[in-house]
Amino acid sequence: MIQLIRKSGEGRVGLIDEVRGFAILCMVVYHAFYDIVNIFGVDIPLFYSPFINSLRTIFAGAFIFISGSACYFSRSNLKRGIICFGLGMVMTIGTALFMRDQLILFGILHMLGVSMMLYVPCHWVLKKLPDWLGIGILFVLFVLTYHLSSGKMGIPGVWEFTLPSTLYDLGWLSPLGFLGGGFYSADYFPLFPWLFLFLLGSYLGKYLKAGKGPKFIYGTHSRPLAFIGRNTLIVYVLHQPVVYGILWVVFTLLQTAGIYSY
Repeated sequence: MIQLIRKSGEGRVGLIDEVRGFAILCMVVYHAFYDIVNIFGVDIPLFYSPFINSLRTIFAGAFIFISGSACYFSRSNLKRGIICFGLGMVMTIGTALFMRDQLILFGILHMLGVSMMLYVPCHWVLKKLPDWLGIGILFVLFVLTYHLSSGKMGIPGVWEFTLPSTLYDLGWLSPLGFLGGGFYSADYFPLFPWLFLFLLGSYLGKYLKAGKGPKFIYGTHSRPLAFIGRNTLIVYVLHQPVVYGILWVVFTLLQTAGIYSY
């Protein structure tokens, strides 16, 4: 992952590494329980509760936001984007070959990869606007498109409207957020609204690169979390087969012992 440095060129933005590390660990735990429930058939009603879904969204959103902040420190966001999207495609091929029921067509890696590539032209436009205006526009777009995959735009209970169903019948528009047409992805993070949150994160990167953050942000408070945060891409790619392998061994042993069957 890209190294975050202070304006002076010394050290790292430690707290950002740590928050990113914590967020990716939360995603690993979530995916472990996802496998337990959906692959190994353990009934855990709480897993699908609004509370757990909200936590998943919060931690995934934090990860996306912080990933956007790294763009301001990267020498080549295009290269990062191609690599990230390529790894997403590796996961697509892997799940298509070995875990068809858990096929990932457009997950968080795909979305982040495309967002990194789109950052280049988007930044060219945003830098022409005052920061407050750019942040305001991106925030409004994020809010308005947050429920796009459910067929609506706007703010529920305040102002919203239903979009034409033809947009959702096409299927190939699902990566944008128009979910439909028989499209399925076990891990689904459409470009809208998440691109806007990613771009919002780039303003944090601009602020930190200028050395305007409080001193405690730049220091490292937990070396293990910081290490994980510096290697989130590797952790994300490797954790799924590792977690699945461990669970497979555990549940196979439980089945052999007659304690569990699936």
